[in-house]
Amino acid sequence: MHSERIRLASLLDRIVSAAQAVELIEDGMTVGMSGFGGSGDAKAIPLALVERAKREPLKINLITGASLGKGLDGLMTEAGVLARRMPFQGDPILRRAINAGEVMFIDQHLSDVVEQMRDGHIPTPDVAVIEAVAITERGHIVPTSSVGNSASLALAAKRVIVELNLGCNPLLEGMHDIHIPRERPDRQPIPLVRPDDRIGSPTIEIDPEKIAAIVVCDTPETAYPILPPDDETQAIANHLIGFFEREVASGRLASNLAPLQVGVGTIANAVMYGLVDSPFSDLVLYSEVLQDSAFALFDAGRLKFASGCSITLSGDCGRRVFADLGKYRDRVVLRPQEISNHPEVARRLGIIGINTALEFDIYGNVNSSHVGGTHMMNGIGGSGDFTRNARLAIFVSKSIAKDGAISSVVPMVSHVDHTEHDVDILVTEQGLADLRGLAPRERARRIIDNCVHPSYRAALNGYFERACARGGQTPHLLEEALAWHINQQRRGHMLADG
Repeated sequence: MHSERIRLASLLDRIVSAAQAVELIEDGMTVGMSGFGGSGDAKAIPLALVERAKREPLKINLITGASLGKGLDGLMTEAGVLARRMPFQGDPILRRAINAGEVMFIDQHLSDVVEQMRDGHIPTPDVAVIEAVAITERGHIVPTSSVGNSASLALAAKRVIVELNLGCNPLLEGMHDIHIPRERPDRQPIPLVRPDDRIGSPTIEIDPEKIAAIVVCDTPETAYPILPPDDETQAIANHLIGFFEREVASGRLASNLAPLQVGVGTIANAVMYGLVDSPFSDLVLYSEVLQDSAFALFDAGRLKFASGCSITLSGDCGRRVFADLGKYRDRVVLRPQEISNHPEVARRLGIIGINTALEFDIYGNVNSSHVGGTHMMNGIGGSGDFTRNARLAIFVSKSIAKDGAISSVVPMVSHVDHTEHDVDILVTEQGLADLRGLAPRERARRIIDNCVHPSYRAALNGYFERACARGGQTPHLLEEALAWHINQQRRGHMLADG
């Protein structure tokens, strides 16, 4: 059985237990792990690190592609394993430790992590832990349901631990396209001109002598919790579909739109479900995480091809898709995140980027990472990679949160991830604000009139009018600009002062 998945016979004697493999990891080391959006992550080694940390001091600096699944970040946090974490996370336990200052978190653009590693700005891994569906006759690694940073972490690491997951469908082999840019200054343009181009290798081509241990497991992929669409997300989708129809009618978009990038999360996923019953077909995704909605669009005959760096699905959808992978494998490609998110490629392809905002302000600045301006939620992820370079940069959000105590549209965002210069379209269930070609005062009026919940519209209008009376290219009342956030922190409602 193992020889079918480990096809280089000389590696068979490197099969060890997870407990034996983690002895390769020493206190203070930098460790790279596969995983992006809760898929393709190592599953046995993190648990073995947790067990070892119960017996002896053990802290590591952890670099991944993005978030890990199965609560692994939280388990390692509770065990005291994580000293430093980058570049993205989505675990509530780790989040609390980050905001308490117990784990140092480096929030990075996902396309830029490997580049910083190449330039020596962040350390290269001492050990890389990579989940695999197989090891080839040449000792190359076949990833599972994500690529993320796995290839570059494995190439850069001194030693590699492979987690061979027998629970992954072997048909994943052949779905990956791993292209590694050359070192600068001799780097050539990335030769990807269509979303379905294949420009690299189907495997991670490492020297098999670097594989220090192989841990065999049989662990199902993480089921990603995704809420179903609701009336508000359907309204957001309807506003977007109407906008796309007008863009097609004006000749600014083709009838199959343009390559779509969709951020991870419930709202963005639900919005994409809205395209199932839209008039658009032959759609193409050029994105990071391929979620349930991508496969719903495939099944509805709306989606022609999808390029991403991971497949992250809910339990029911994952069981169906991975059991019938042959149905999709020729229409899906998985790439390293520095290629899936690369600004050069996003600009060349002319993607439509659809990402989720925590909040945005009356001029179009977007906060996608910090609650109340100080507390990390998950991280910037790949939204910045796409937003600045998109043909159309779109952000979606419900207009209120916490039963109306919080408005997602505020006078001034408490933290800026995406500036007004990069944001084209804002959408809530209330409506859509097209900000293209507008000056700041025009943008503010468009946003207030179209995106704000009725219970906050009068207050925002009042703020804007008083700010305009004071003057400025981008009018503000600095003494009041963050008053809503202060109210919410102190009194539990942004309009607590009336």
